[in-house]
Amino acid sequence: MKRRINKVAVIGSGIMGSGIACHFANIGVEVLLLDIVPRELNEKEKKKGLTLEDKVVRNRIVNEDLQTALKSKPSPIYNQAFASRIKTGNLEDDISKVSEVDWIIEVVVERLDIKKQVFDNLEKHRKPGTLITSNTSGIPIKFMSEGRSEDFQKHFCGTHFFNPPRYLRLFEIIPGPKTDPEVLSFLNEYGEKFLGKTTVIAKDTPAFVGNRVGIFSIMSLFHMVKDMDMTIEEVDKLTGPVIGRPKSATFRTVDVVGLDTLVHVANGLHQGVPSDEQHDLFALPNFIDSMMTNKWLGSKSGQGFYKKIKNEDGSSEIQSLDLNTLEYRGSKRASFATLEMTKTIDNVVDRFKVLIKGKDKAGEFYRKNFSALFAYVSNRIPEIADELYKIDDAMKAGFGWEHGPFQIWDAIGVEKGIEMMKAEGHEPAAWVKEMLESGSKSFYTVKEGNTYYYDIPKKEQVKVPGQDAFIILDNIRESKEVFKNSGVVVEDLGDGILNVEFRSKMNSIGGDVLDGLNKALDIAERDYQGLVVANNGKNFSVGANIGMIFMMAVEQEYDELNTAIKYFQDTMMRMRYSSIPTVAAPHAMTLGGGCELSLHADMVVAAAETYIGLVEFGVGVIPGGGGSKEMTVRAAATYHDGDVELNRLREHFLAIGMAKVSTSAHEAFDLNLLQKGKDIVVINPDRQLAIAKKHALLMAENGYTQPVKQSNIKVLGKQALGAFYVGTDQMFAGKYISEHDKKIANKLAYVMAGGDLSDANYVSEQYLLDLEREAFLSLTGERKTLERLEHMLKKGKPLRN
Repeated sequence: MKRRINKVAVIGSGIMGSGIACHFANIGVEVLLLDIVPRELNEKEKKKGLTLEDKVVRNRIVNEDLQTALKSKPSPIYNQAFASRIKTGNLEDDISKVSEVDWIIEVVVERLDIKKQVFDNLEKHRKPGTLITSNTSGIPIKFMSEGRSEDFQKHFCGTHFFNPPRYLRLFEIIPGPKTDPEVLSFLNEYGEKFLGKTTVIAKDTPAFVGNRVGIFSIMSLFHMVKDMDMTIEEVDKLTGPVIGRPKSATFRTVDVVGLDTLVHVANGLHQGVPSDEQHDLFALPNFIDSMMTNKWLGSKSGQGFYKKIKNEDGSSEIQSLDLNTLEYRGSKRASFATLEMTKTIDNVVDRFKVLIKGKDKAGEFYRKNFSALFAYVSNRIPEIADELYKIDDAMKAGFGWEHGPFQIWDAIGVEKGIEMMKAEGHEPAAWVKEMLESGSKSFYTVKEGNTYYYDIPKKEQVKVPGQDAFIILDNIRESKEVFKNSGVVVEDLGDGILNVEFRSKMNSIGGDVLDGLNKALDIAERDYQGLVVANNGKNFSVGANIGMIFMMAVEQEYDELNTAIKYFQDTMMRMRYSSIPTVAAPHAMTLGGGCELSLHADMVVAAAETYIGLVEFGVGVIPGGGGSKEMTVRAAATYHDGDVELNRLREHFLAIGMAKVSTSAHEAFDLNLLQKGKDIVVINPDRQLAIAKKHALLMAENGYTQPVKQSNIKVLGKQALGAFYVGTDQMFAGKYISEHDKKIANKLAYVMAGGDLSDANYVSEQYLLDLEREAFLSLTGERKTLERLEHMLKKGKPLRN
């Protein structure tokens, strides 16, 4: 029988429960969110004369929790409208409604006795065959299902979401003693395909996979920082983006998560894994005990390893905790010669060999840190997982590591890693030596575009499962290269579809990228069926190359700048009017020129986490690569007779004028940056490129015909221009915008109104592009614009507000 999930019940509405409920709402599933009934009235309810029997009181806890979650930032939900998919209730009046759902997820307090009480109640109403899972992060699954019915145990397991559920992609599935393999198989596929997760089937061991390794890594650092007499700034500098970890690195991350949360898991591991060879590392250092006593728990308590204070002059300052004195002091800048050696190495994976060779404290730190980590993870197989790739997947998806432990070890070299480990007093597990003896010199290999891992029982490289739904550019870049320059690589995806992958710094769009796009279009139109623009970078594109714009403007090379802007416009129009279908696959930051490219593709296949917008106002110009034109065209497509036309144009004008950036791909539909009925959203970014390829191929197979250029775009002329000018005058008079902001807004108004035409009229796209380019060029001559451009260049910022 084909199992489908149309409705879920989430039991427990705290931070985690509400987050899980919101993520199911994100993917279109109806959610029933339940929590306990309050035992007493609050002051507000007493003043209103309410009683404990009133519905609003009985559902107060669940409703307040959900509203708190919906107001939090970053938001747990793609679009606030999706919250209507969540219905709330309580565990007394509404428990019977669980009989209507397909999956029940328990997310109550981490106490086995309470969980068992909840399961007793749920089993009275749950219909046979309904999935029922616990989001526990530490309680053994086998204990929770004891004494339950056969059907309950068959359909029960752990499903551990990481917090926040929308953003952290790890989804651990932990089978119970009697869990049906069909249930595990279904959840594994559902998590990856529908929830957009990296699913890892773990073993029922303390803290499962992600937290077992993650907490070890943090606790190891806690002990190491004292042994090496390091500051928290030094550790955060060494464990952040330089090695492909989040900016919050180690100590800032603990502050955000909460020291009490970390301590709870660490204590659980200290008690639960007495035979672990690193058992003593899970014991809390003295400074952690002191911080817990002082309730310095991090962000939730206002201070942790870092504390924000206000100075007498009103300015703010971030202070750091001195782990020796346990007193706060001004932050100290951390710098290391070893890190300087990696500044020219863009690919993180290529830095590890350099980092471990460092002669300073940083080099010593990395050798100690990686040695301990490598030894630990090698000894966790088969205890917590049978396959090594699952540990890497868990650390990448749950902790935001760009590379998992075994991938880092591969980057250093397996034999070199063992040599380094022995020097630090560590030994790898026996299977690592057996791997080398079997002829495998690395944990992973790539063959014919697929990743293989070393299978320990088989003693051979085996294909990582689930890759058939993915296209991994790192695996095919060299073997499938069709064209390459300094800005792009064009790859053959097979089936007649090409891909253009940006390879410039921050994927910014300059002359080399535009050359590559045009070359790819040339090749595709001649020999292929379609073209996709996609990459696996952190961001799709942060915009145009502002360095090039700044230099031309400073040198007053306006003819050259005009030519460069026209080349950008022409390339975007070529994307729109090519003889083959073009598909853009944006993800993460898709700003300025990156947004303009997406606007001009035949179709957009966007990752759910796409933050897209035209943000050129931030550097004192208007969108000049067709963005101003395109928003005018899109506004005109929504026109009806009457005043609504001006309102529609104003909405599109404000999207640019306020530099609006969507907080998700779904929100981009509200800004008309993505178009309903044409563009789609993909929940799992790993699947995005393969899906984009399928749509390009489908358009080609359906008989794609080159579009006819538009020449009947309605513009409103002086009617709109006058209204916009009045608005900018009022904003300036009210001191909401500067004089320069007013000038930029008026230039944009002139373009989007179609100039100062006396009446509404119909114009071509080229007419609007010419107005757009003229306005852009005039603004680059403004002193304020040059100052903004220079400021952003000095700060190394992309083209964004």
